[in-house]
Amino acid sequence: MIAPNWDQPFELMCDASDYAIGTVLGQRIEKHFRPIHYASKTMTKAETNYTTTEKEMLAVVYAFEKFRSYLIMNKSVVYTDHSALKYLFNKKDAKARLLRWVLLLQEFDFKVIDTKGAENYAANHLSRLENPYENVFYPKEINETFPLETLNTVTSHDNQSTPWFADIANYHARYFLIKEMSTQQKKKFFKDVKHYFWDDPYLFRICADQIIRRCVFGQEAFEILKACHEGPTGGHHNANITTRKAKFHIEMRCLKMLSRGNKYILVAVDYLSKWVEAKALPTNDARVVFKILKSLFSRFGAPRAIISDRGTHFCNDKFDKVTSKYGVTHRLSTAYHPQTSGQVEVTNRGLKRILERTVGENRASWSDKLDDALWAFRTAYKTSIGCTPYKLVYGKSCHLPVELEHKAYWALKHANFDLKTAGDHRKLQLNELHELHDQAYENSLIYKEKTKRIHDSMIKNQTFNVGDQVLLFNTRLKIFSGKLKS
Repeated sequence: MIAPNWDQPFELMCDASDYAIGTVLGQRIEKHFRPIHYASKTMTKAETNYTTTEKEMLAVVYAFEKFRSYLIMNKSVVYTDHSALKYLFNKKDAKARLLRWVLLLQEFDFKVIDTKGAENYAANHLSRLENPYENVFYPKEINETFPLETLNTVTSHDNQSTPWFADIANYHARYFLIKEMSTQQKKKFFKDVKHYFWDDPYLFRICADQIIRRCVFGQEAFEILKACHEGPTGGHHNANITTRKAKFHIEMRCLKMLSRGNKYILVAVDYLSKWVEAKALPTNDARVVFKILKSLFSRFGAPRAIISDRGTHFCNDKFDKVTSKYGVTHRLSTAYHPQTSGQVEVTNRGLKRILERTVGENRASWSDKLDDALWAFRTAYKTSIGCTPYKLVYGKSCHLPVELEHKAYWALKHANFDLKTAGDHRKLQLNELHELHDQAYENSLIYKEKTKRIHDSMIKNQTFNVGDQVLLFNTRLKIFSGKLKS
């Protein structure tokens, strides 16, 4: 047995008998299969009544569930001695159980290869081993639920009944101070406590943006984080972005999907503000792209340049006419080099990730969820610009349904705002937009320089001497296909 090499694809050997299933995980080293892990399972009483095809498919599902940590996000090859499995993934009139298993395997990148039973000897042997006590001591059946329904969910590990702010609340409410604190702890405590005040029965904190928010803990804090993570404006972002959303209030690409007559998503991203525009479209021809492009120009103005891929919906006479009419430079990304359009690639991946976790079971309602996904994108904190795209465009924080402002402060603030005062305040916010743009531009440059330093630090300097053997690159060679010629 060998240790896994994460740079090489994994291989699975699966087989099923009348009463057990077996599988072997391994990799190829110098064209020889080397095992990494063995696994087998005795079938339950219900599973023994499956047909031969269902039993073989059950072995594949069991293998991917057993070795999920190895196979997720990696390419793999499945060897089986049942040729029907190769055509099962394209069969439309299969049983509900088989369709559920096919959908379950959609998140893995693998291909099925039919092999002779004599060549699949290891898995064949494991499938003949019966453990009559396995289902007695370990009565665990194969998990047939979709993993995406439980991935990226909010979990809470706070089982304490005492709030985290109990000492601060006791000090403000009754001037009670813990006697066991050291001098350093007292110094830090009095430094932090001045940002809080008590309004019976709640403790509030004056945040850095001068908004007063209530301190929460336990189940209430869990519900707030859940709303910021899984709610309509959540987007299922990571922990840092989710907590920032609870605390603080153009490239173009056509992404192919399918829902309610819509098959594509046209995505446009502004490079400075990271503002995302997306539209669900039934087709991706030049006419609909031209229509969306003029709509963006009328709302945000003509950009200096548009970067797109080399799709026919972007490279046509109609697209060239509208760009020349409005004085916009049209630049094409390098073929088969997605790093050229890195910003829109990241946005596409993020949109797909959000839609995967918010659509229903039929997976056909993604167009209805697209607006919520865009809201989550626009109100998410971006490290590269140091704020949210919404604030950079509108000059103020977006009002979200999870804000916890002090009610008395909120009422006083809005009751005292007459039209003149509110107008002057809004003018001040709009004037601050120029400062926000300059600050975002500087933050973006700093972030890019930091990323470049990290990338350059990983590059190993390679020196060549006369007589060394090297690979010759010659573009005049005709032995490669057009896709790989460059």
